[in-house]
Amino acid sequence: MSDKIFTTAKDLREGNYLLIDDIPCRIMEIEKSKSGKHGAAKMRITGIGVFGGAKKTMLTPGDADVEVPIIERKSVQVMSVSGNTAQVMDSQTYEMYDIEVPEELKDQIASGKEAEIISAMGKRRIERLR
Repeated sequence: MSDKIFTTAKDLREGNYLLIDDIPCRIMEIEKSKSGKHGAAKMRITGIGVFGGAKKTMLTPGDADVEVPIIERKSVQVMSVSGNTAQVMDSQTYEMYDIEVPEELKDQIASGKEAEIISAMGKRRIERLR
C-alpha cells in the first residue's frame, strides 16, 4: 500500500496534510498570488511537521500536483512505561510495539490507559491520552 496520494495544490485547505521535503506536515497557512502574464497563480504553503514540529514552506504553482500523506489514527492501550518509551497494543490488530512518549504527556501516561496515536510514512506518535 502506498504511503501517499497526489492532489492539486489549489484543492488544499488549512488543516489538511501535505508532504514538504518528504516530511508529513499539517498546513497552517496558504498564501495565493494572482495569476500573471507569464503563468499560473503561485501558492506559498506553510506547514508544521507532524512528527518533528519543524516549520516548512513550499512554493508551487496552483495547478501543480502535490503529495499528500495518508494519515491514520488508531486507538491503543498502554501496556507498560519505561523511561521515555511506552509499550502499547493496537486495539484492532493486537499488535504490540514500542513508541516514544511526548514530553507533555510523561506525567500523565500509565499502564492500562488508552491513547490515540497518529501514524504516517512508517512513523508513529502519541497524540493524546483518554
